[in-house]
Amino acid sequence: MHIHEYARYDAVGLRELMAAGEVTAAEVEDAARQALEVANKELNALALPLFDAALAHAPDGVFAGVPFLLKDGGPMAAGVPFAMGSRSLRGAVAPHDSELMRRFRAAGLATLGVTTVPEMLLNFATESVRYGTTRNPWALDRGVGGSSGGAAALVAAGAVPVAHANDGAGSIRVPASCCGLVGFMPGRGRISCGPDLGEPMFGMASEFALTRSVRDTAHLLDAVHGPGVGDKYTAPPPRRRYAEELTADPGRLRVAVTTTAWSGVPVDPQVAAAAERVARVLEGMGHDVVDASPVVDWDAAVLAVRAEMMAIAATFLLGPRPPAPELLEAVSRRALAELRDLSALGLLARLDAQNRVSRSVGAFFTGYDLLVTPTLAQLPAPHGTLRYDDPEHTAAGWLDTLFAYGPFTSLFNVTGQPAVSLPLGHSAEQLPIGVQLVAGYGREDRLIRVAARLEEAMPWRDRTPPGFVGDSCPDVPVA
Repeated sequence: MHIHEYARYDAVGLRELMAAGEVTAAEVEDAARQALEVANKELNALALPLFDAALAHAPDGVFAGVPFLLKDGGPMAAGVPFAMGSRSLRGAVAPHDSELMRRFRAAGLATLGVTTVPEMLLNFATESVRYGTTRNPWALDRGVGGSSGGAAALVAAGAVPVAHANDGAGSIRVPASCCGLVGFMPGRGRISCGPDLGEPMFGMASEFALTRSVRDTAHLLDAVHGPGVGDKYTAPPPRRRYAEELTADPGRLRVAVTTTAWSGVPVDPQVAAAAERVARVLEGMGHDVVDASPVVDWDAAVLAVRAEMMAIAATFLLGPRPPAPELLEAVSRRALAELRDLSALGLLARLDAQNRVSRSVGAFFTGYDLLVTPTLAQLPAPHGTLRYDDPEHTAAGWLDTLFAYGPFTSLFNVTGQPAVSLPLGHSAEQLPIGVQLVAGYGREDRLIRVAARLEEAMPWRDRTPPGFVGDSCPDVPVA
């Protein structure tokens, strides 16, 4: 299999080739390994050397033999080291598989390595002291977003068709926007976080993946959704397989669109124009599109996110060895200090803020089927824009900095709605622009229906970055 051929297939396409006997799983893995090595030299997106052998996986799963990567921050894979992007976690190794990892294996995904993240996963830039700067295949001087930045860089570069990602404030959708990918965040309770967590970050985080096609998103969601044994709660079961929604008629939807950030921060005109253009396309499809937005108490929403921040910090304090402060970056030290000082009443106030915001946003979706917003307020940022290791930051001040760049995503972590960033825009500088679609709670099916229609109407399949390995690797078969 030629590298340029491998890189242009999505996960479903690769599996179809293998199932038809046109290429073997070994040939696909060899191509992936070469593509990963080539891409990583330029992008710095692997947290560890590639595994000597792919992690064990089912030979007959829906994605059997499809190359895959895990994020350094979960899910846990037995025997695989993890560090959450921090120098303070040395020698930490997962003792067992998480439920999601078990499902990834059952789906047949061939896990080859681990991707880079910012420390504590608390940044929309993947630039840690431990791993250095992860670069964007669209423009090497620009960031890949975070916290699933290494995953986004390698999927966008064509090195793998799909990679694990998770999202506590935008960490799937922000890198998708920066790197021109499909970044789907399932709603609260859709994917099990067991057995180690009852609810990740007080129910404000979600596990899933980054892909290059809507069909990969739908088929993977079919493979991994659903409750685990002993889960605290779960989302309502889907009406049918998500893959069936790819060709389903969305019906005539009530669509709201806003390009105004609830925090009041400015939005780049090119970013706003991309969201407005998508709204017009949806209107042309026959949907009822109006300018409308949820009423959001932004201060309460940020207060709720601060509960998430404390939950991440707690994973460091609850570990077998307390982190050495000198091995933590500045914002991480601030977060740990705030956690130590946080009272039970203070935590309950943050969870009360989450409840209040969730009620108001949930009420909005009783009147609208879909909300369209930008994913980010800005184009992919130059490296060094979001300085996590700046000692001037307080924990609250850091969130203000973060949400000046990405003010549209975290709200739906707080409230639990499913959301997706689609690569539906492109700037004059040839940088990708993501547009976010949000549906009511439990309506991942609706998002997939609409996303599939937009992929047909505004296709991105042939839009690849300058750092795409399918273009940069020689046109020779993999040895």
